[in-house]
Amino acid sequence: MKNYKTEDIRNIAILGGAGSGKTTLTESILFEAGVIKRRGSVNAKNTVSDTAAVELEYGYSVYSTVFAVEMFGKKFNFFDCPGSDDFSGQAVTALNICDSAILVVNGSRGVDVGLINSYRLVKKLGKPAFFVINHVDSDKCEYDNVVEQIRSTFGTTCVPIQFPEQAGPSFKSVIDVLLNQKLTFADGSAMKAEDIPASVADKAQTMRDTVTESAAENDEALMEKFFDQGELSIDEIRAGFRKGIETCGLFPIVCTAAAPNIGVSRLVEFLGNVAPSPLQGKEVKDSKGDVVKLDAAGTSLFFFKTTIEPHIGAVSYFKVMSGKAHEGQDMINSDRGSKERVAQIFVSQGNTRVQVPELLPGDIGCTVKLKDVRTGNTLNEGADRSFNFIKYPNSKYSRALKPVNEADMEKMMTIVNRMREEDPTLVIEQSKELRQVILYGQGEFHLRTFKWCIENNDKMMINIE
Repeated sequence: MKNYKTEDIRNIAILGGAGSGKTTLTESILFEAGVIKRRGSVNAKNTVSDTAAVELEYGYSVYSTVFAVEMFGKKFNFFDCPGSDDFSGQAVTALNICDSAILVVNGSRGVDVGLINSYRLVKKLGKPAFFVINHVDSDKCEYDNVVEQIRSTFGTTCVPIQFPEQAGPSFKSVIDVLLNQKLTFADGSAMKAEDIPASVADKAQTMRDTVTESAAENDEALMEKFFDQGELSIDEIRAGFRKGIETCGLFPIVCTAAAPNIGVSRLVEFLGNVAPSPLQGKEVKDSKGDVVKLDAAGTSLFFFKTTIEPHIGAVSYFKVMSGKAHEGQDMINSDRGSKERVAQIFVSQGNTRVQVPELLPGDIGCTVKLKDVRTGNTLNEGADRSFNFIKYPNSKYSRALKPVNEADMEKMMTIVNRMREEDPTLVIEQSKELRQVILYGQGEFHLRTFKWCIENNDKMMINIE
């Protein structure tokens, strides 16, 4: 994988309710990028995203998965996030690290609680977003109704740029009014562009007028030209969209069917053209309250995620907050005062890692075998910064925790502290008053999953009461 300039990087979180098709969309993106040769499925338990034992056991995502792909001259760092609110900490992390988000909508269900929660998080953090109506090939999909649900729930700044020529099991063609073309996905992959059929020409023109006006509203020069000529070029519409998206004044709506891989390549192309790069991302402040720009002096790496893998140990994921990360870099941990050497740098594609010599500002990578780095720490070279901008949700559920064998208490605490590195929303308290260990989480589902992991991965029986 080549090294990409900051302006050519797109960091995007994939959010949405459970069952919206986020993991399936991930498989299709990886397939389109040539990273995998065959697409896995959730039912077959062979996807890139869901590889943890608990995810394979229950068939739902527990952890966010980072994967980098190269498409259309850009590098995309995607985060496939769990849909359940019990694992919302994973989405919070991803959205803080990313510059924009995809909100995946189940086309057969429309707006649901999971989508609403994801949108609220996007709005709270002030991040640009794109709605992707998925499962358009479902016989229960009524696309126009879903669009209206989105607009009535989230506002008229949600603007569709596509519609299916025919929704349902016959879905294979997308009418893209930005390109002013019919896009047919033969064999579920290769895209063929044609003129828009006369049967949907009026609908396409009405939607294009709305798209053009929405783009013009974000730029005075474009608005003046639109009033004078009533039309804008594709590049001008994109420019207007970029401004509207960056300021969270415009939320485009596109359509896909991720399982048969319809519309996915066009989605990624669109994101590459209009999604903000880290240069346009929201300003980030360090722990002192100072804004840290990507071109600031010195290198700072913020470690936002840790996973524990068999035979490897801790895999530490970081974002380059300033400067350049390179192999063999000697750095200082500003949170713990220790010295570290970043011996190797990788970009992640799920559990597969591709070694690279360096990463530029705004990019995302990972490394292994660090001595004393925890989730939330910052490594510096030629700088003295730390970051604490990720604010996790307060705990909603608590239970007493103890091992079945009381002699295993110390061992249990070691396991719990390790698991907190992977999931910072888990909180542990040793209550002297109650003489109990109290475990706090996001819900019963969250703690039940935690219990499964300890009993099956670490072979220790525990009680949660």
